[in-house]
Amino acid sequence: MCRFLVYKGTEPIQLSHLVTRPKHSIINQAFESKLRMPSSRPMNADGFGIGWYDPLPTPPTLTLPRATSIPAPPEPTTPLEGQHPSHSHSSHSQEYIPTPVPPNDPSQDIKVDPLAGLDQTSVEILKARERERELENERPCLFKSIHPAWSNANLTRLAEKIRSALVFAHVRASTMAGAPSEDNCHPWMFDKLMWMHNGEINEFRKIKRAVQQSLPEELFLYPSGYTDSEWAFMIFLSKLKDPHARSFSHVELRDAMMETIRFINKLSKEAGITGPSLMNFVVTDGETVVATRYISSRTSEASSLFFSSGTSFDEYQEGGLYRMTKADKRENIIMIASEPLTFERSDWMEVKTNTMIVITPKMNLLQIPIIDEYWVTPQDPAALTRSRDFAIKMGFGLGFASEQARKEDVSASA
Repeated sequence: MCRFLVYKGTEPIQLSHLVTRPKHSIINQAFESKLRMPSSRPMNADGFGIGWYDPLPTPPTLTLPRATSIPAPPEPTTPLEGQHPSHSHSSHSQEYIPTPVPPNDPSQDIKVDPLAGLDQTSVEILKARERERELENERPCLFKSIHPAWSNANLTRLAEKIRSALVFAHVRASTMAGAPSEDNCHPWMFDKLMWMHNGEINEFRKIKRAVQQSLPEELFLYPSGYTDSEWAFMIFLSKLKDPHARSFSHVELRDAMMETIRFINKLSKEAGITGPSLMNFVVTDGETVVATRYISSRTSEASSLFFSSGTSFDEYQEGGLYRMTKADKRENIIMIASEPLTFERSDWMEVKTNTMIVITPKMNLLQIPIIDEYWVTPQDPAALTRSRDFAIKMGFGLGFASEQARKEDVSASA
């Protein structure tokens, strides 16, 4: 059972308000998930990861400021020998009156070309460095650790200092054999793209070779870990026209996500895998967010997924009690989470199984059905009878908190 959280806002938020301070922050979910059966609450102790975008301000064009003093009048002309001083100037000359320079007039600044006077090789080097600086500015920052999130002092300190308008957070409970490794911790990045997963591709070992053979050389060599989640990211990147692009439309990211799910289902069928896969994926390019709640089954529920939106997310009572406030119709904040950070049911909406959520750069939230052979229309009675047993058995959540878990939360805060 993993847990992830996505924050996208019109203004940066301090990370501590998402990952450490709330009573049911994602760190607390790492050791006390409310969406598990009370008798079955394993810890997410196999590592954690935080990803965020922190664009640096673009350096201004190099300029030299104008002179602030008023220019001195010209030196008087010395009269020629035998000439009267009064005739030293032409008949139409007038007394010099300096033209005042308006204060803070940028038109008076002197633009300086930093490449002027450089040879061609130096110019190319400087331009290459500028391109690299721009690319680095667009890439996300990552902080990962294999230590349990709740005991990592560095995470607590950093969360009090870092602010970002787009944040990914993930706590991991491994479903694969092997020692914990930072390479296997979510999220992952590729240029400006960032990716997380909550779930499991069923019997991934049976399709791993086919996945690898389908990838171009660059993406085949790119993964540093060995999880199904990271290889799913490589599939997603292979479905993009250019994964190195400087910008993506939300339609392009949405379509690539759809193709990723279809491709995994196709390989699973060809390998004779009959059990369902849980594919709650989320990806961002720093502007658009695309997330899925998906299971390759017509009869079972997918891993839990929720979203919340409003104008502010604040602590309304000491002790880490937070709530989403909706002061008007604007969506200044949208959060997507495997498990709500609060238990105010009015704050959170449960995403329907086999549905995609898209947050556009303009903060519009779209819910799009993933229509394939596992899609069940809302009008079909079978949509209301999907079983939660598989997700519960696999440890990926059962929807809103059980009544017992909610009572425990209320009594603890009393």
